[in-house]
Amino acid sequence: MTEMERAIEAALFAAEEPLSVEELARFLGDASHDDVRQGLEALSDHYATRGLRIVERGRRWHFETAPELAHFLRRERQQVRSLSRAATEVLAIVAYHEPVSRAELESIRGVQTSGGTLDVLMEAGWIRIAGRRDVPGRPTIYATTPEFLDHFGLASRRDLPGIAELRAAGLLDPVEEAFDALIGGDDGGDEMSGEGDERGGPHAS
Repeated sequence: MTEMERAIEAALFAAEEPLSVEELARFLGDASHDDVRQGLEALSDHYATRGLRIVERGRRWHFETAPELAHFLRRERQQVRSLSRAATEVLAIVAYHEPVSRAELESIRGVQTSGGTLDVLMEAGWIRIAGRRDVPGRPTIYATTPEFLDHFGLASRRDLPGIAELRAAGLLDPVEEAFDALIGGDDGGDEMSGEGDERGGPHAS
């Protein structure tokens, strides 16, 4: 292992939050970004078969435990909450079309989107307020978070599955026909448990 790799390893281990290539380069005394990337790739390969992994999520790198060992580390039973159809649709729209405003969400879905649906997804840590659209009224716009990428095991939004992949994996059911259309880019609800529109979909832990 090179000195650069050892330094990156130490920095990631000591960091309180994931670090980008640029942040690591500054931390290591203005090291070359290319050297840092090469070091990260070498470390990622080194840890690929170990109990810990070095992974990239949303252009930031951090240590995480190997997914196949998660059952050894669980000490508490997680409460699983099913997302409503509305929340599933909104999450899909934000993921595939971000950043989007509430009006744009409603235009794509074809129905009004309640503030509660957005609150549920923000409480789960999967979407965030990303600023305001530079148009009259300056509406709030929403985008996904690094936690969204981490929860679904995605390095970036480029890794979001296409419609064919979702269907082949059996992840589309009749309830998610609208989800199907949204991923395809069509421009066309309702909260958590208790709403008449709630059915299957992704789960928030």
